[in-house]
Amino acid sequence: MNIEIVARQLEALGNETRLGIYLTLVRAGSGGLSVGQVQDRVGLAASTLSHHMKRLVDQGLVRQERSGTSLICNAEYPAMSALVGFLSDECCADELCAAETKAAS
Repeated sequence: MNIEIVARQLEALGNETRLGIYLTLVRAGSGGLSVGQVQDRVGLAASTLSHHMKRLVDQGLVRQERSGTSLICNAEYPAMSALVGFLSDECCADELCAAETKAAS
């Protein structure tokens, strides 16, 4: 995963309101929620929700699809897994290199 993408996604999630919206969608599961349901759960004005949702969509963290007259929002679970995986894959990476260098001496 590209570090620039990771930085933009983390920046988007670094806002308390967007993180709350994202967690709401993650908890909703694969069925997602309509914009109205998200609005009810997070208690935001429609224009404020739209602003924050656009940022999450632009960063590939949320997907929106039309279903009749409703706009359904889903967390992009592969993007979430990639983001978390990127961070966990880096865990202690330099420590391993230090151990290999020490063993070679």
